[in-house]
Amino acid sequence: MASLTAGDILRVWETASSQAPVDRALSLLAVSTGARRDELARLPIGDRDARLFDVREGTFGPRATGVAACARCAGRVEFALDLPSLRVARPAAAEGDVEAAGWHLRFRLPNSDDLVAATRADDPRRALAARCVVEARQGDTAVAEPELPPPVLAGLAAAMAESDPQAEVLLDYTCPDCGAAGQTLFDIAAFLWEEVRAQARRLLLEVATLARAFGWSEADILAMSPARRSAYLELVP
Repeated sequence: MASLTAGDILRVWETASSQAPVDRALSLLAVSTGARRDELARLPIGDRDARLFDVREGTFGPRATGVAACARCAGRVEFALDLPSLRVARPAAAEGDVEAAGWHLRFRLPNSDDLVAATRADDPRRALAARCVVEARQGDTAVAEPELPPPVLAGLAAAMAESDPQAEVLLDYTCPDCGAAGQTLFDIAAFLWEEVRAQARRLLLEVATLARAFGWSEADILAMSPARRSAYLELVP
């Protein structure tokens, strides 16, 4: 299972801190797996996220605590997360079909390149459809560059989510403050990045403390196991 070493964490934190969220996800995978970035960018989002689950479990373990804000009262809702239980079976095909409002669309699953292009467009949903719809028919007529009406775009978005369920993991909750039931999106890329950022800050503090106390280099300190670093930190007066 892919994982991030202490050195990897500092390296990806340094390079990805100024990146957009989609690019950060690719940076995390590129550093942890050694795969080429352009190949990772072409993975369907569910496949990309499944690999990010691997990285998270390999680096920090299968258990986690998540936090969300209640949609009704904005109260704090905490989750005890079992990450393996959030995995879903991957679809056999990277394409799908949908019928909506007299249209038949064949589409491919969105990837990271598609998301980046969509976020830069004036109408992201329409831009994503333009990139991912591979065949469109209105009744019996093939349409080369369809101007899809909003109900069809909504049907397309729903079909994409259903065809790639790992790309949109929803968590049910009950607010402890107001008792409201709700759902929140679990974004593994954003979740893992926050953990990496927090761990990088802890590692920088450990390196600074041990280098000042013993004169060791950053490389030597990061090469130690967490248990050994912790033991040496206890010896610092």
